Amino acid sequence: MTKENNALILEHMNLTSHQGLEPFIYTDILAEYAGNHQVTCFHFWTMKNQLILGMQDTRVTDLSAGVSSILANNYQPIVRNSGGLAVVADEGVLNFSMIMPQPAEKNSLSINHGYELMKQMIEEALIDFNCQIDAFEVTDSYCPGEFDLSINGKKFAGISQRRIKKGIGVMIYLSVEGNQHARGELVKSFYKAGLGEDFGKNKFPPVNPDSMANLSELLDTALSVNDMKQRLESVIANHFTLSQEESESFKVFSESKPFSTQFEHQQKRMLQRNEIINWEELQHDNG
Repeated sequence: MTKENNALILEHMNLTSHQGLEPFIYTDILAEYAGNHQVTCFHFWTMKNQLILGMQDTRVTDLSAGVSSILANNYQPIVRNSGGLAVVADEGVLNFSMIMPQPAEKNSLSINHGYELMKQMIEEALIDFNCQIDAFEVTDSYCPGEFDLSINGKKFAGISQRRIKKGIGVMIYLSVEGNQHARGELVKSFYKAGLGEDFGKNKFPPVNPDSMANLSELLDTALSVNDMKQRLESVIANHFTLSQEESESFKVFSESKPFSTQFEHQQKRMLQRNEIINWEELQHDNG
């Protein structure tokens, strides 16, 4: 990666289930902000015990049974504003987004290039471990994709993209610490309950919890979410200019009426997407 200018970092750590819509609302707001201000936005966030469903997941045979299995495992379901399949977000998983201005020539940054940029950031963040990170689809993981990241054949991260309006978001979830096998069992139980005899069919993955591991295991070190965040912040500082002025500009924007209007608009859209799982009712039941 070459040295770039104008970047800012946002953090939303340890979000509760009541705040579960916010990372997805921010992705769309930041995409427009990145384009308007020609700034790259980096967004870190973590959640507590959430199973994030893609739109495809809402089409399982028995969604009600699937949601019940999630709740029985003491996780909360939420439907994100993009395609794809289920991923787990809990205190051992770091979610990280790089949101860039859309280039003047709309197709000049290919989808594969966006994935490669994110892979390079992860490789640089872990450079001192001298490990090989491979990108290929782990078909029996949860949310399999061509740019799953693995070490020694075990997946620890998945990358997705969202291209809207004036910005491009490249998002990754990183399984850093905690019980990754239990996360796999959680997603497997959702699909088992929701699909019944069709488990592993109709483009839904035949989730095998043993196909994935967390970075702490794979690197044989006590790596925390905060450690990984700091490593990525160092990579960002190596390649981007992080100015106080840029942070102040966003702070002013975040307290403005246009921000409130955008937030309310995106929140309404997210609530509509989540009506299918009665998200607001679940939050009420959850206190």
